[in-house]
Amino acid sequence: MSDHYKAVRVRISGKVQGVGFRMWTRDEAVRLGLTGWVRNEEDGAVVAVIAGPDTAITTMIERFRRGPLGASVSGVETEAAQLEKKPSDFRISR
Repeated sequence: MSDHYKAVRVRISGKVQGVGFRMWTRDEAVRLGLTGWVRNEEDGAVVAVIAGPDTAITTMIERFRRGPLGASVSGVETEAAQLEKKPSDFRISR
């Protein structure tokens, strides 16, 4: 597997709000050297854009499938994301 830079939009569904999912996502992303953002959606899902090396993105997607303690993930959908500029950090959005 290559380590080329890419970006992915991820939609996580299930019991993923009210369990610290966004803070957990930021912490895990920073540990993996990823940049981007995460936010809650009105329908109860969490959406994140993660950017960085292929291997780190693959690892983060695997972690999304488990989530933090208290979460119950029922679905993880991914799609390639096109970014106008490379994010410099990882943020929690509202």
